[in-house]
Formats: sequence, C-alpha cells, structure tokens
Amino acid sequence: MGKKFRKSGLILALLLIFSILGLSAAAQGNTKTLDVLFVHDTHSHLNEFATVEDGESQIMGGFAKIKTLINEKKAENPDTLVLDAGDFSMGTLIQVVFEEEASEIRMLGSLGVEVTTLGNHEFDYKAKGLANMMNNAVASGDVLPEMIVCNVAWDSMKAAGLTEEQQMLYEAFENYGVKDYTVIEKGDVKIAVTGVFGEDCLACVPNCPLEFENPVEAVKETVAEIQANEDVDMIVCVSHSGTWEDEDKSEDEILAKSVPELDLIISGHTHTKLDKPIQHGDTYIVSAAEYGKYLGSLSMTQKDDGRWTLDDYELITVSEDIEEDAETQGKVDALMAMVDEKYLEQFGYTKDQVLCTNEIDFAPQSDTSEKHTENNLGSIIADAYTYAAEQILGADTVAVSVAPSGTIRDSYARGDITTENVYNSFSLGIGKDGIPGYPLIGIYLTGAELKTAAEIDASISDIMTTARLYTDGLYWHYNPNRMILNKATDVFLVNNQEERIELEDDKLYLVVTDFYTSQMLGGVTDLSMGLLSIVPKFADGTPVENYEDAIIMNGDQELKAWVAIADYMSSFEDTDGDGIGNVPAKYGTVEGRKVVEDSKNIVDLVKNPNKFFFMIVGIILLLLAIVAGIVILIVKIVKKIKKRKNRK
Repeated sequence: MGKKFRKSGLILALLLIFSILGLSAAAQGNTKTLDVLFVHDTHSHLNEFATVEDGESQIMGGFAKIKTLINEKKAENPDTLVLDAGDFSMGTLIQVVFEEEASEIRMLGSLGVEVTTLGNHEFDYKAKGLANMMNNAVASGDVLPEMIVCNVAWDSMKAAGLTEEQQMLYEAFENYGVKDYTVIEKGDVKIAVTGVFGEDCLACVPNCPLEFENPVEAVKETVAEIQANEDVDMIVCVSHSGTWEDEDKSEDEILAKSVPELDLIISGHTHTKLDKPIQHGDTYIVSAAEYGKYLGSLSMTQKDDGRWTLDDYELITVSEDIEEDAETQGKVDALMAMVDEKYLEQFGYTKDQVLCTNEIDFAPQSDTSEKHTENNLGSIIADAYTYAAEQILGADTVAVSVAPSGTIRDSYARGDITTENVYNSFSLGIGKDGIPGYPLIGIYLTGAELKTAAEIDASISDIMTTARLYTDGLYWHYNPNRMILNKATDVFLVNNQEERIELEDDKLYLVVTDFYTSQMLGGVTDLSMGLLSIVPKFADGTPVENYEDAIIMNGDQELKAWVAIADYMSSFEDTDGDGIGNVPAKYGTVEGRKVVEDSKNIVDLVKNPNKFFFMIVGIILLLLAIVAGIVILIVKIVKKIKKRKNRK
C-alpha cells in the first residue's frame, strides 16, 4: 500500500506541476503587450535638414528615414501603433503649399501615423488656411491619420452663434471627421485615443477663431465617456500641452495627476526631449523633441490589475546614415518641386541657393530659450532685421531690432547656408497680403519703454521663455539675483559706429521686429500684471491700433522676416575668394549685447534702482506695517484679557 500511495502521490504531484505550468503558460499567452511609435512637432520637416544638436552641426530628420525606421519596427510587429501629437505644420518651405496640397498631414498618413491632433501652429494660416488644408487633404483621397481633439467648445460657440470663421472650421472638421476620441485595435489590444489642445498652446494662437474648454476637464469627461461606452484595454492621450521644469505648471503632468485613468500621454508643444519618461501613478508621459529628429519608441505590458507597465523606451536618432525609403522620398520631392515656382520666385530666391558659407559655431535653437545670456543666433537675426529695414527706410534710421526666442525656429550649421536653411530659421505665419511668412514691422517706443523691454527680458523671460529678447542696437546688463522687475542695471543704445548712446526716456526710437511678436505683447503685460506695459506708436506718437498698418513694405511687397535674413546673408563679404560670402567672424565672439552680472554683493543688489524697486519696497513696507499693526493689536487684546482675569 505504501508504494502505491507513493506512486499515486508522485503522479498527482506531476499532474499538479504540469497543471501549474500549463496555467502559467496560458497566463503568459494571454498577457497583452503593445508597441508604440510616436512623433510630434515635426513642423513641416519632410526633408532631412542641417541643424545644431548637442553643440554639433548635424544632418537630421526626414520623413523618408522615419519611414524606414517605422517599416523596420512593423516588420518585427505589424501591430505597432503610430501616433503624432500635433504641430505637424509650419517650419520649412513646404508649408507654403499648406492650404492647397495639405502636404504635412498627407505625409503623416504616408508614414502610417494613425492618429494626430491639432497644435497651435496649425492655425498660423488662420481659419481659412486650416479649413482649406483639411478639405484638400480629404479631397486628395490619400490615407490620412484620424484627427482627435476633445476640448473644442462647439456647444458654447453654437449657442452664441457661429462666426463666419467658426462656421468654416466647423464644416471642415465635419468633412475631415474630427472626433473626441477613437478606438483602434492592435492584435488583441483595444486602445482608446483622445487628443487635447493645451492652455499654453491656445495662448500661442493670436486671435484664435475657436473657443476651447479646460483641457483637464475635457479629458476627464472624455475618459468617463470612453469607460462608459467602450470596452478598451488602454487609454492614450495625444496632447499638445507639453511639460515644463516646474511640475506645478507642467500641463501634461497636471493632466496625468488629474486624470489617472490615462495610461500614456504623448506630449507635444514644448519640444521637450524626454530621455526617460515622466511617471505619475500608472500614467507615463513621453516626448521626442521636435522636427522629426527623433522617433519615439516604447513597449508596454498589461498588468494583472488592467493597468500597463513600460518595458522599453527609446528615442531613436533619425541620423544621416539611415537609409531613405525611396517611395516616401519621391513623394516629398514631388511636393518640394512646387516651392520655387509657387513661392520663392516672387522673392528672387530658389530653395537650394547658397547665400553664404558659415564657419561659425552658432548656438542651438534650444539655447535661445533655455539659456539667459547673449546668443549669436539671436544676434545675427536681429542684425538682419536692421540691415533689411535700412535698405528700405534709409541708413541709420533703425535704433533697435528685436528677435524674441519664440520666433527663432532653427540654428545655422557649419557649411553652406541656403535659402531653405534661412526659411527654416524663421518659418512662421502669413502676412496681410495672404502670402506665407510674417512681415517685419516698424514701430516707435520711448527710451523708457526700451528700458522696460530690457526688464522684460531680465525679469519675465525666466517665467515666459518665449520672451527672451535678442537685439541689435539695444544693450543691457542684468543681475539675476536682484529683485524682480529691477534686474536690469544698465540699459543703453549702441549705434552703427559702435558708439554708446544714452537713452532719453521721452524720446521716440524706431524699433523693428516681426509681426508675430507684436501680437504677443499682451501676454507679457498680463504676466507682469500691467506693470511692464509697452505701447507701440507711429512716428508722431499716436498708438498703433492695427499692427498691419506698421508693416514695412519693399515697394509693393511686404518685407518678410525670412527674406530680411536671406538678404543680409547675401550681403556678406567674400573673405576667402571663392565667390560666396562668409559669415562675419564677429558672430564667433561675445559682443556684450546682454551682460550677466551674477553678483550677490549688497551694493550690486541695490544700485541703479528703478521705479519698480521703490514700488515693491513700498508695498513690502506697507505689508510689514500692517502685520506689525496686527501684532500690536493682538498683544493689546491679550493684555486686556489677562488684566480682566487677574481682577477676577
């Protein structure tokens, strides 16, 4: 009997082991996984391009190379999900056929992108441009990504009565099939994808024709709708909101913490390069910089509780040595062939025309907002504005030219600088003339307001980095350790003869900048609670009501900002005798346009105080007086109470 029991026990044990192994294998077989590829903020960069990345001149990006990487991934896993998080337009010459050809969104479809959302730059060509692009994309018959935006406030706009622009966009959205969310199946995984238009994103659209609901509340409602009506394994958000260093102001981090049901956020808008994902609870936030320089790649596995864990994450560099997908490059080439004839010809340029040769190490574009110092990239653009404006208005007429960081879109690599490179460096907007490219404007500011402009850079641009100012003619010193609104310590002019000129507070000075910058002045005023207010004027001192009236005209053409840069670079002296101008050596030096006085010495902290210093000190003293008064009152009350108790 003992042997039989032992034999039976052994059989039962083996059966139990095999059963457990079988269950484990079955469980592993039922474990759901998902691979995701993503881009965002590609900004019309269909072709590879020369740029400065990590301090080095490089050739990066290009949809044909991204397609090769996607094809390789899909060969490994055909069920790979491909997403985009908006701002697919406005950044290179291909955008000049944005309305007619819808090049960018059609090429996203050609890459295999399944879902995208809107970014602020999709509105650069105004309601008409965006509506035409969407309608022409549909009319092309190409496979297009689904467009998902959950927080367009159609109900409130309809209740108030749609304007002509809103009606135009409403019809285009209907024609394209824009939705709050979509559900996609990848193998055995069902994914709900929603999209959202962020608050800072909206602030970057001057005179936006649409109204938007609060992004967090809209995503909450959409996620609740998904959970009520859909049987999905995962919820993803393609967000054009972005992340910031300050977690309390970082919109997609706020979204992750406020809507914990989200499994994954593809975060666009801020051009953030997240080498490691940000995680809040079970929500992962990922970002892959800008311009298609990197292809985001990740793999996730579903856990027992239904949530997902991130197994692998990589930003794949879209480098020069990646082979181009021939079919994709052929489509890009066909679209680019239209650029010279349809756009550049009227300005006397061709896209491949070499304007000058560069042997200077220009700062990366990211430095214009991330570093608070003088920047040679900003300097050369500001100098170009002065040069081009004075060719029209006359020599020594421009006192100051201003190029804010938010308008500088790319840097200049070593080697030949072409028309296309220049356009990439300032690729924003459309003019009053309906022709792509923001024009330059000429406005007048007082000496006091120019000092305020320096204070905006010194005090506000750490909070609003798009307001970092790079100038020609206006120089200043600032101490980052001083009281806010009192950081600029010395502000003065330098003329074309390199002579210092003191500013006269009441005198009017001609200032040249781009049209987009003029529209963003209100944001600075709001951020400083009206203290740092600048009122652009005409030469007679009357305020500028419509900035279109201040556009600088070159004959019957608007002076486009990018054309000003191209004209300036074409004017450079040929110093090596090869027939092509060379970027001047001065751009390889520090010129003292913005000097940082990083001192905590008490004398340096209080020298040259401005009116805001006395205002702030006065407010602080008043508050201290109020607090002291309250303390004295409390002390008196306590003494009275004690006296009464002692009497008892």
